[in-house]
Amino acid sequence: MSRLLYRAFASAASPALELFLKRRLARGKEDPLRWRERKGYTDRPRPAGKVLWIHGASMGEARSALPLVAALRETRPDLSVLFTTGSRTSAEMLARELDGTGAFHQYVPLDVPAWVDRFLDHWRPDAALWLESELWPNLLGALAKRRIPAALINARLAERSARRWERTLKFFAPPFEAFRLALAQSEGDAERLRRLGLADVRAIGNLKHEAPPLAADPQAIDALREMLDGRFAWLAASTHPREEAAILDAHRQIRHARGDALLVLAPRHATRGADIAAACEAAELPAARRSLDQNPGAAEAVYIADTMGELGVLYRAVPIAFVGGSLEPHGGQNPLEPARLGASLAFGPSMENFAELARDLIDAKAATRVGDAGELARFVLERAADPALAAREGEAARNFAAKGEGTVARMLAALELILAGLGPKAVTHETA
Repeated sequence: MSRLLYRAFASAASPALELFLKRRLARGKEDPLRWRERKGYTDRPRPAGKVLWIHGASMGEARSALPLVAALRETRPDLSVLFTTGSRTSAEMLARELDGTGAFHQYVPLDVPAWVDRFLDHWRPDAALWLESELWPNLLGALAKRRIPAALINARLAERSARRWERTLKFFAPPFEAFRLALAQSEGDAERLRRLGLADVRAIGNLKHEAPPLAADPQAIDALREMLDGRFAWLAASTHPREEAAILDAHRQIRHARGDALLVLAPRHATRGADIAAACEAAELPAARRSLDQNPGAAEAVYIADTMGELGVLYRAVPIAFVGGSLEPHGGQNPLEPARLGASLAFGPSMENFAELARDLIDAKAATRVGDAGELARFVLERAADPALAAREGEAARNFAAKGEGTVARMLAALELILAGLGPKAVTHETA
């Protein structure tokens, strides 16, 4: 499909996309006060002076960029930072973290040409930084057309995605021309990006190594520990629907050996609590739901943590953890979040989104890869029987997560090409 055909298709699809947004709004997945930002509208005036636009798709990407935002604001206090994401959870987190910093959040518009133009006409960014791997052709094509300097930062590209883009190149020119520079998480990511035609690609490290630890209310941690009252518990975090049957199967095996064991199950999407409760009932594993203020008693086998923004609480209170999105072909969730908090952690075979990171964690004896429900059950039971093993793995994970420091400094130095156009106060930062 040519870019012109894609633009035409996206424009023609705008009525359907508006209905899509309204359905999401009805399900609580869009902000009722700000959902029109997804169409490029805003009630917020553009600040005077230079505006740097940073875009990340999700909570994890947004959190990883916070140290970069802080460093930019330290070296360029005159610079306004517009930070866009697409999810409510990331918007709520950024509202807290960016308050008083000179940076602010907006929702990214869907990739409809008129909505994109409305967004860019209002904000008129002087430069743009895009995080990781979300590539929207109309948004990036508009950046290129307007000659707004842009870089792809903390870039990652799994081999499967690279092959898909290579096939797409025969029919549709991807929007890489918008990027003057790509800063990759690893040399493998850099090589895959070069294969797709990006000229200036540099491997400088992963911003997630320098992301702040997941926030947690100390009172909430203490309350959860008190609720567990010494009961053995393990955590399955950021889980996806197709892998939850295997997780519940693993927990049945664990309870056969340890009848008091409690699974704390935190789905990737908190709105799925009722569905998970039904699955637990069908599996004859009685469940309590955190969103309903139900505490797990001796009769409950599963505690469904169907609340938002509490992974920091859960990882600290239940430090034997399985990282979801990895027993199904989803690509995995970020394992550095539990590693930074000293969790003894496991993940499944599908970690394509974090392939080199997963391999390095395993090599550092800081994580375990499990292939199915049986292997997951054995992982949990071994650590239940040997808390010292879990403690050693947690310490190894914490040490591993601390090794990536210096990425922000290297990134700022590499971004001179992009940031130099933001005014006379050029960003200068010593490389680590």
